[in-house]
Amino acid sequence: MNWYAIFAIYFLVWVISAFVMLPFGIRTPDETGEVLLKGQADSAPTNFRPGMVAVRATILSAVLFGAYYANYVEGWITINMISGYHGGS
Repeated sequence: MNWYAIFAIYFLVWVISAFVMLPFGIRTPDETGEVLLKGQADSAPTNFRPGMVAVRATILSAVLFGAYYANYVEGWITINMISGYHGGS
């Protein structure tokens, strides 16, 4: 696997991890006791911290990509092992 593929796959895993991590740790005004501003949605977060989301996404993506790369190198699970796959045409 070349460096471009490694970077591209890691980047995709990181973006997916960032979306997965978005809702964790978010509190609404009802939960924090803050007053809603005029026009503010009830579900709008009051403590969004993008830096924390990035750190959590980096940790999760490193673990997931590490597992993917270890499987790629060691061949633990291959396409031929997946149930129902019988090869080409």
